[in-house]
Amino acid sequence: MKVLRYALYALIGLVVLAVAAVAIAVAVINPNDYKPQIEAAVEKQTNLDLILEGDIGWSFIPLGLELNKVEATLEGERFVALEQLIAQIDFWSLIAMSPQVNTFVLNGLDAHFEVNEQGEGNWARIMAEKPAGAEEPEKADTTETPAGAEQTAESSEGGDALNFNVENVEISNARVHYNDLSTGQSVVLEDFSVMASNITLGSEFPLDIQFKVETAQPKLAVDGSISANLKANQALNEFTMSGLKAVFDMNGEPFGGKSVTAELGGSLAANLEDETASLSDFTASLANLKLSTNLNVKGFGDKPALDGNLAISEFSLKKLLSNLGQPAIETADPDVLKAIAFSTNLGGKPGTVALSDLKIILDDTQFNGNGSYTLSNGGLVFNLQGDKLNADRYLPPAAEEGAAGETASNTDSPATETASANQPETDLLPLDTLRSLLLDINFDLGELVVSNLTINEIKASTTAKDGLLKVDEFSGKLYYGTFGANVTIDARTDNPKWKIRSDVNNVQTLPLLTQLAEVDMLSGGANLNLAVDTTGNRISALRNNAKGEVSFNLAEGEFRKMNLTRMACQGIALVNQEQLSTSDWGSTTPFNDMRGTLKIDGNTLNNTDLVAELAGMRLEGDGTVDLEQSELDYEVGLRIVGDIHRDQACRTTEYVQNVVIPVECRGNFAEDPAGLCSFDGSRFRDTLKDIAANAARAKAKEEIDRAKAKAGEKVDEAKQKAKDKVDEKLKEKLGEEGGKVKDALKGLFN
Repeated sequence: MKVLRYALYALIGLVVLAVAAVAIAVAVINPNDYKPQIEAAVEKQTNLDLILEGDIGWSFIPLGLELNKVEATLEGERFVALEQLIAQIDFWSLIAMSPQVNTFVLNGLDAHFEVNEQGEGNWARIMAEKPAGAEEPEKADTTETPAGAEQTAESSEGGDALNFNVENVEISNARVHYNDLSTGQSVVLEDFSVMASNITLGSEFPLDIQFKVETAQPKLAVDGSISANLKANQALNEFTMSGLKAVFDMNGEPFGGKSVTAELGGSLAANLEDETASLSDFTASLANLKLSTNLNVKGFGDKPALDGNLAISEFSLKKLLSNLGQPAIETADPDVLKAIAFSTNLGGKPGTVALSDLKIILDDTQFNGNGSYTLSNGGLVFNLQGDKLNADRYLPPAAEEGAAGETASNTDSPATETASANQPETDLLPLDTLRSLLLDINFDLGELVVSNLTINEIKASTTAKDGLLKVDEFSGKLYYGTFGANVTIDARTDNPKWKIRSDVNNVQTLPLLTQLAEVDMLSGGANLNLAVDTTGNRISALRNNAKGEVSFNLAEGEFRKMNLTRMACQGIALVNQEQLSTSDWGSTTPFNDMRGTLKIDGNTLNNTDLVAELAGMRLEGDGTVDLEQSELDYEVGLRIVGDIHRDQACRTTEYVQNVVIPVECRGNFAEDPAGLCSFDGSRFRDTLKDIAANAARAKAKEEIDRAKAKAGEKVDEAKQKAKDKVDEKLKEKLGEEGGKVKDALKGLFN
């Protein structure tokens, strides 16, 4: 018992001596006496000039240090300044070998960071340069570990975690200035404050942060506040944040001078040892845009596994742009872009972000599907199905007639043409990006309205890998017919190769052309097969290098706003040297079938086998189409094969049978397609020569036939006279016996 008593007395004595030693040191030692030594040490080791203008004070209970009015200058300019720093440690926790920070106060911090024109930061010049030839101090031999160090390591690995409890943390009135002379950018952080109390590892404590940030390029100001409850375990590898509420009020050039508010809320948790993190009831909002999610993440490496959901509440894009001070999107229908929403579940195997139950709303259009994104290779897979979409509603509004006329006038001016011609042509495809794509996308849409065309049951399938992009399918139903196409783009070289194939079956051309280009000059069921190959990455190159063929036929159609029968009858009436009496010719020309082949050679389309069956005629044509100049140079022949009209002057005689009535189609088809074709009088003169030659041959044949007939009559008359004379002579000479001889001679003559 005595041993224990003496040991207790000794322990109490040691504590009393320690307290007394600390008290005496605090009472006797004045830290202000060491200001010159501290300043000199800093100036010797660095390029900073330290100015300790305020007092340095001790506190006993709690034990701590107080520093006032400190400034450090670099090359004559302020680098950092501090109004007050207080750090206090609870004395009894120090005696108990479990130190606890009681109070930490930082007030009036003012720091200046600057980057010069050469891109060098002033903080890089803090440490003094070593004199030339100065030797590096010898490195300690690390082959042996001191016993104390080994013990420290063991205690740090296997000992108890630091009981780091802070009663109060207060940072106020802090300012940081950042100025980059090389870019002209400057950032100012001011009114920065942090308040936290009852900070204890393993327990939840409150945190409040306030700050203001201003930037020069672009001119932007942010006034932010963050409040939350934090918790960290003793090992500092598990953290939680609950009750998060962050508000950022922003204004400046990016928002057109308007004020915009962004907010964050919810709870977060992370475990560094297990590599897990979660967001619970997390929300983020910007003006009228709001995102919400619940998300769990497992694995912080390159193959995290996700589980949760993500949603963007319905919002108006037009209102959002207005709230953000951005230019408005003008659309043909002012009521679109006012109801947009997005939602999906998140999951997938480690390293893959999988979207399931994906739902996208665009006004009155809804898309559903699923998709995935692979983090390791950027592979993107999507399957999306939509109901109906009127794309024309989202196009810019049509220009008013006055404005359109003025624009057209300006466009036609020489200055405008020169500017347009001098404008550099840009590449169509970002080849480097295309080569990095890994895609597998399938898209279905029930109905699409685009450029006034209504397309139903659209199916599209696209893949991309190693620079090879394929539209394996693009098909649908269009005006009582169907169409299909596939495209391959080989972008593995800087001169990409294009392969285009398409087929069209029984698509009615009249509603198609009328709604697409307001052209109603042709009707019928179109059947088409297209095969085109080309190379290049610009429109001009693709057109110049195009090679291929288009075969087509148009069944049971008609030419509208042109009457080819009238043109043919004009030629026939000239041949017949008569005047047409019909005045009501109508404005169409029906045909049973029209077919042909277009050879594609760069910007030129050549056709040599156009044939169409018309009433009493067969249309035959050949010519070229210059796509670059929008010029048509086509010659059409109307071959007369039967009766074509009831007009007497248009009657089909033997002179015009199988004759070709020429029609020419020339001009700019982009301006007046209906006025391109007309009767070709110059070519018809050659036709008249052919008709005249036919008539001469017919007349000569008629004269020959007439002479033959007249000669035959004379022969018959001579024969009859000879016969009568023979009969008479026989009768005179032979009498009754002459009758028998007569019959014999009759048989001979016959």
